[in-house]
Amino acid sequence: MLVAAALCPCPPLLVPEVAAGAAPELDGVRAACLDAIGVLAAARPDRLVVIGPAERAGQGPHPQGAPGSFRGFGVDLDVSLGAAEETPERELPPSLAVGAWLLSRADWDDAPVEGLGVAQPLPLERCLPLGRELAASAPRVALLVMGDGSACRTVKAPGYFDERAEGFDAAAARALGAADLPALRALDATLAADLQASGRACWQVLTGAAEDAGLAGRLLRDEAPYGVGYFVATWS
Repeated sequence: MLVAAALCPCPPLLVPEVAAGAAPELDGVRAACLDAIGVLAAARPDRLVVIGPAERAGQGPHPQGAPGSFRGFGVDLDVSLGAAEETPERELPPSLAVGAWLLSRADWDDAPVEGLGVAQPLPLERCLPLGRELAASAPRVALLVMGDGSACRTVKAPGYFDERAEGFDAAAARALGAADLPALRALDATLAADLQASGRACWQVLTGAAEDAGLAGRLLRDEAPYGVGYFVATWS
């Protein structure tokens, strides 16, 4: 059963070594992410699953101890998804590497941790049963859900400017902050893809996990410093 969830953005820029001189710009988001992970710890889960968007090579399950790195972003920094006696060979996708980095900053040792890379185009009808399966995997399950909003808020954004982006992000922020399952399920997958909103599928997986859980939401952060929607929320 799902007992808590934390929702965080997943840009590698969250890692100060990657952001370099721009690191202070995301200090507030980093602090909110660590607060959100504190809510997960307070729920005392039996199992934590970090889910995040992934390209084909990173999709599917990643066991505890799975390695990740930020070398692809010019930084000699390695992370792992918790500790394990044997290190799996398959590397974490960037979104899960950011999640692993956040957990290391929070000194997570409250429950076993695993990862799940989710295909960004995954349709709603496949997201829901995946979430239900996660919720049923242990008596007390917590999810750390990584994903960004639109990447089209300004002309300097990665996806350039799209006038639909602000409305999409506003709807997503409201739904995430209210733990509004119907509103999250109503997010249009085609529009999300157009706006490069990487979090859509992961958020909809969460709605499958949260069925009948009776969780209340709280929005901790809603920013778009680089023209990309970054949201931090907790469900507990």
